[in-house]
Amino acid sequence: MLKLMDATDRQRSIIEWVHEQKHVEVEDIARRFGVTTQTIRRDINKLCEQGLLRRRYGGVSLPTSAAVHPVDDDNQVRNLWAKQQIAKRIAAGIPEGATVSLGVGSTITLVAQALIHHKSLQILTNNFNVASALSGNSNIEVIVSGGQYRHNDHDVVGPEVTNFFNSFVTDFGVISTGSMDLQHGLMDHEIREAEVSRAIICNTRARILAADRSKWDRNSHCKVASFKYVDRFYTDVMPNQQRVGLPGSVEIIECDEYTLDRTRLINARTSTVRD
Repeated sequence: MLKLMDATDRQRSIIEWVHEQKHVEVEDIARRFGVTTQTIRRDINKLCEQGLLRRRYGGVSLPTSAAVHPVDDDNQVRNLWAKQQIAKRIAAGIPEGATVSLGVGSTITLVAQALIHHKSLQILTNNFNVASALSGNSNIEVIVSGGQYRHNDHDVVGPEVTNFFNSFVTDFGVISTGSMDLQHGLMDHEIREAEVSRAIICNTRARILAADRSKWDRNSHCKVASFKYVDRFYTDVMPNQQRVGLPGSVEIIECDEYTLDRTRLINARTSTVRD
């Protein structure tokens, strides 16, 4: 049995468990976390209202879009909660009627899932997970590039993709990244992925980066672009060391309000002790 935790941590763990098991019974969740079924039902109600889970057969399952079109068939999505919060904030900032370029990666697929309730969008993508996630909304026009299909990633890459994005100028271009550092900026695992992201940010009016803080600790080798080519940087929490090193032109949007509130509380307590 897990030790008792606060509601937000418990809800994060519930989401991760459901993504692993696909369906979990309410009683099993209550037993695992050592709380009452009434407490778990309150958690589930909140998560279902946010579109993160759905009630089903005495328990809880993935939302329809995530169940039919999983974010990642082969690997458990790292930092799922953080990526979902980032995706929701990006989607909330995209107005109806916009044209949006969406690139590669699990975070971008989550952005597409978060856009599903928009009523009028045009999406350009090389990512078949994005197209699948949006297939349930006929009011969203999805244009998919040709190119070389990557079976494990469910996308296409190559010169056809870069030519595709070079043929348009969109309102918003949303990319993720394999890793990042202050010296080299955005980095990817494969040169063809880097070329896709460069083509997107070179052909859009608003260049959006979606990357959780774990990307600062990773290591990739293919250059995408420096941070001066990013207009809005959506992340869960921005470490202070990286914050001061970013160009002043980058708008930083932190999306994990729970962690931010805890950090502010700790800082306030520390300040009070010092005073």
